[in-house]
Amino acid sequence: MTFADADPTLTSPTASEGQFRVTLRVTGMTCGACVGHVGHALRGVDGVTGAQVNLATETADVQLTPGTATVADLQAAVSDAGYSAVEEQAGANAAAEDEARYERDLRTLRIRTIVSLVAAAFLMAGMQYGSVPALADVSPTFANVIFLVVAAPVQLWAGAQFYRSAWSAAKRGTSNMGTLIAIGTTTAFVYSLAVTAFRPFFEGTILFSGEAGGIPGHATGTYFDVSAAIIGLVLLGRYLEAGARGRTSHAIRSLMGLQPKTAHVVRSGEITDVAIEDVVPGDEVMVRPGERVPVDGVVSRGASVIDESMLTGESVPVDKASGDAVYAGTVNGNTALYFTATRVGAETALAEIVRMVRTAQSSRAPVEKLVDLVTARFVPAVLIAAVVTLALWSILAPEPRFVNALLMTVAVLVIACPCALGLATPTAVIVGMGRGARRGILIKDAAALETAHKIDTVVFDKTGTLTQGAPQVTSVRPFEMSEDEILQLAASVEGPSEHPLGAAVRQAAQDRGIATLPVDRFEALPGTGAKGEVDGCEVTVGNLASAPPDPRIPQEARRLASAGFTVLVVTRDGVAAGVIGVRDEIRPESPEAVGQLTAMGIRTVLLTGDNRATAEEIARQAGIGEVIAEVTPPEKAGRIANLRDRGSVVAMVGDGINDAPALATADVGIAIGSGTDVAMEAAEVVLTSSDPRGVAEAVSLSKATMRTIRQNLFWAFIYNVLLIPIAAGVLYPVFSGGAVPGFLQPVLGEHGFLNPVVAAGAMAISSLSVVTNSLRLGRAPSRGGDEGVQSASTHSSRAAI
Repeated sequence: MTFADADPTLTSPTASEGQFRVTLRVTGMTCGACVGHVGHALRGVDGVTGAQVNLATETADVQLTPGTATVADLQAAVSDAGYSAVEEQAGANAAAEDEARYERDLRTLRIRTIVSLVAAAFLMAGMQYGSVPALADVSPTFANVIFLVVAAPVQLWAGAQFYRSAWSAAKRGTSNMGTLIAIGTTTAFVYSLAVTAFRPFFEGTILFSGEAGGIPGHATGTYFDVSAAIIGLVLLGRYLEAGARGRTSHAIRSLMGLQPKTAHVVRSGEITDVAIEDVVPGDEVMVRPGERVPVDGVVSRGASVIDESMLTGESVPVDKASGDAVYAGTVNGNTALYFTATRVGAETALAEIVRMVRTAQSSRAPVEKLVDLVTARFVPAVLIAAVVTLALWSILAPEPRFVNALLMTVAVLVIACPCALGLATPTAVIVGMGRGARRGILIKDAAALETAHKIDTVVFDKTGTLTQGAPQVTSVRPFEMSEDEILQLAASVEGPSEHPLGAAVRQAAQDRGIATLPVDRFEALPGTGAKGEVDGCEVTVGNLASAPPDPRIPQEARRLASAGFTVLVVTRDGVAAGVIGVRDEIRPESPEAVGQLTAMGIRTVLLTGDNRATAEEIARQAGIGEVIAEVTPPEKAGRIANLRDRGSVVAMVGDGINDAPALATADVGIAIGSGTDVAMEAAEVVLTSSDPRGVAEAVSLSKATMRTIRQNLFWAFIYNVLLIPIAAGVLYPVFSGGAVPGFLQPVLGEHGFLNPVVAAGAMAISSLSVVTNSLRLGRAPSRGGDEGVQSASTHSSRAAI
């Protein structure tokens, strides 16, 4: 079984029945408004049924009807919205290309940032030229021409992305962060350009600052340094933010880096190195000692040990011999190994884990609806505030009124950019899911991550979840025949069964050298057992619910159940033939798992179809105080619904086919790593190991992620709430007499008006602080270290009784 089998939404390109999924890498987005614009553009393409855009991952996950839109159509729509997009590919080479593209974009941003900041520094220093005696005779017009030559490339080249973004938004009758930056810097630049070109006209008017008012020291009366510094600082914030955002996807990149780029394939008796994309199922592949396994397969020759810690989280290497499965990304031990490739490329367990994590990271948490609502109205509100600021302070500001009003307007536009708001939630979600991946906790969507922090009740299945899932027959009590005959009938009926109890019965018969008989008309009885025709007789093997009336059965059942055994009743033609006792030992981690949840104040419940005495014994060993036993699969879902109806936020933990309805009914379904395909499809969270302690980890991860999101949103909101009024001049009544302390004058000038350059720096810091705070989520060590995510590709397909 692979993850693709478990969740069809993860199988590329199919997203759901009759749907295709395409993931685009989108560049040029800067804020929550950009996310809305890209999403609106994509959803406007014919055939697109859904589009989720993520600012932190810079991706768009698009669902569309086959035979309608093409990738080119999607790219054109994104381009028309003012952004660019390329289709994201899978595979090791694609990962390298994606990394190269990221480095290239980062390098370009770094160059633009450096050029802008160097130019801004020169301009700031140049504005003070009048204080240098040797330059005192240089005319302001000549100086301004020099400053214009330096500032123009910054405005028109380094700041071009803001103009493109603003223009694209304007074409759609909306606005974004680019709009604010473009208007703010253009205002300062065009004013300065006009002063440079028409200085005689400006001198002596209210439009001119000269040596008085404005920013101290600007003897030229221009503010080229302001526009250049704003662009430079915004780009610096973008650069630092891009580097930090790149680290948020570290988990994905480390996973993708586990797969080698080449494989040693045996063809025509010769070993040939071929690109990983050229390996096909059926190829015989050789992996040398110390090398990583390139694709999934089954050992055909040789024996070795393989370190699967990056997939399973288990530090002990696993012995591999002929017939054993091997997985891409794992490390071969001390001898060469030959295996037959079974799953290659995007079908490997590693690729599907990467796909699951990437898809989950691109999903949107419900809390983002609040951010979307605020962002959609925020930029237009800021534009209105800027107009009011300009109009009001053109009348009330100290001389030169217009210049001071102009600078305050620029400060309002720059400091109000909603970058931090747009990054607050997705960066935390990405890092949280990446941390979960390293811990073997695969969360399918952000909604589950958000809901999990509210869980107050965890319901556990028994078989294969709290217990080992590998029971053994330890007691056979025949009524009318010998022990061997009872085992022969039971093992024959259980032959086609995938249930772990059936496997235990078959193994017991094999250990005694008992041959099974052909079975006809086999039928699995979910929640009760199995039946079939053996040697002309109808034989049933099941729990007490399937047993006929017989006074001997309850007596034996009580004796076995009180010792923690599961009781199987064997009947032949409706008559009880005997009882088999099967014991499934509790997992050693189960008591600790329950204890962790109890310490968190979470109620735990055992829900099983097994008899009550056995269930209570397992619950006692695990530390669970509440037991719901002897329920059928449909009843399990009903019991979960009852708990929810009473106000509980319920997580269901299970692994079997009969757990699927309950997993789907719970607020959060958690499939444990040894589970079946159906259980994993129904669950929102997959623990890729069989360790139930992952349940508490998942809840803790959700709490930590939501705590980080709340912190991010608080600081993003409080930043705008506090600083926009300051930028708009609210401190002027306090400092109207020029009472600003000397150490604050570079920030607030002489009258309490926020310096636009400082506003740009503060805006950049706000975004960086949000991303940095989110990165803290990924620093906590995992229980088993950061060995990697754990594979769910070897799960047995068993249904718990």
